[in-house]
Amino acid sequence: MDGMLSIIYMHPINDIRGSSSSRLAGKTIVLGITGSIAAVETIKMARELARHGADVIPVMSEAATKIIHPDAIHFATGHVPIIKLDGAVKHVELCGETSSRADLLLIAPATANTISKIAHAIDDTPVTTMATCAMGSKMPIVIVPAMHGSMYKHTLLLQNIELLKEHGVIFVQPKLEEGKAKIASRDDIVHSVISCLGDNTFSSKKVLVITGPTSEPIDDVRVITNRSTGFTGVQLALEAYYRGADVEVWAARGVDVPHMLNVKRFESVGDLEKMAGDAKADVILVPAAISDFLVEKHQGKVSSSEPITIRLTQAPKILALLRKNTEALIVGFKAETGIDLEELESRAIKRMKEHGLGMIIANLMEDVGLYDTKAMILRMDGKKDIFELKKSELATIVFDIIKGE
Repeated sequence: MDGMLSIIYMHPINDIRGSSSSRLAGKTIVLGITGSIAAVETIKMARELARHGADVIPVMSEAATKIIHPDAIHFATGHVPIIKLDGAVKHVELCGETSSRADLLLIAPATANTISKIAHAIDDTPVTTMATCAMGSKMPIVIVPAMHGSMYKHTLLLQNIELLKEHGVIFVQPKLEEGKAKIASRDDIVHSVISCLGDNTFSSKKVLVITGPTSEPIDDVRVITNRSTGFTGVQLALEAYYRGADVEVWAARGVDVPHMLNVKRFESVGDLEKMAGDAKADVILVPAAISDFLVEKHQGKVSSSEPITIRLTQAPKILALLRKNTEALIVGFKAETGIDLEELESRAIKRMKEHGLGMIIANLMEDVGLYDTKAMILRMDGKKDIFELKKSELATIVFDIIKGE
């Protein structure tokens, strides 16, 4: 109207969209919510997807509306939930063979009833109708089961899950505890969605990431270790997973590795020495903080009332053992302190040449935070880059470089 100020209301979901990453920027995800008590988890799940850039459009079964109010889902996504189908044929618009269709259908939580209906093309709720259209249009589908444990063990339900997997549907494994098949963690669901919508440029590759600190025993109780958290390695493993690689992680005890990644644990340099012969991969990344020294261990527990002498001996070089046993592209890491960048570069190049590394990432400990880092990336062809960024962003850059090799 003339003379009046026009105000466009922006939903608060836009305040957080893309705040964690842009991995799902420009992606539209249809979120199907069914009648499991785990529906209460969908508010945080939807907002986490938005933090990675996604636009989440909710669809609810009638049973779901009795567990969580549609207004709460409206708040979480910025969209009024679709709770019934009408002449607007939203199921065709969002999941059919249309130019405006969404990028992925995520059904979380999915009940036993919903899973079995989808497997047999029965669509009697807005969620199952979306699934029927998505199956027919070959749209990516991720299903996250949540139900009582005895229901999840039903032979026919398990057969229906396998049937859907054969047709390309991705399932996120529930947490089997307390007699229940509980909905997977929010992070596991988001990781699976990002991977499903990834570029799959590493789908034919096996990637091994070795991460975390070694611990060398002083006696039967005490150890010598370091301050590494293993966080960088986990970010590298996730990046490989997002790009479709077959990922294995060798992680120190205490490093939190997402459940969908295959993990083997180590504690000491000796453990890694034994494992090195099993390093079968196309790409091996070694951000692990591996001790340069072994400890001559005392028997039992040393008394705390008397001084002791700790004797250190040179530890074997795990990078050398890896290079001896594989032709893989190996990416090394070099951390130093109290030197300038020129000396850091010199030492990193020496290690790269010594162990035949394809790439090395070097940094000064004073430039490393919990989630951020300043890193120098050096390659065998002489190229050098210096970045100051989040560790997750560093992982993206590293794999972009590997892809171009």
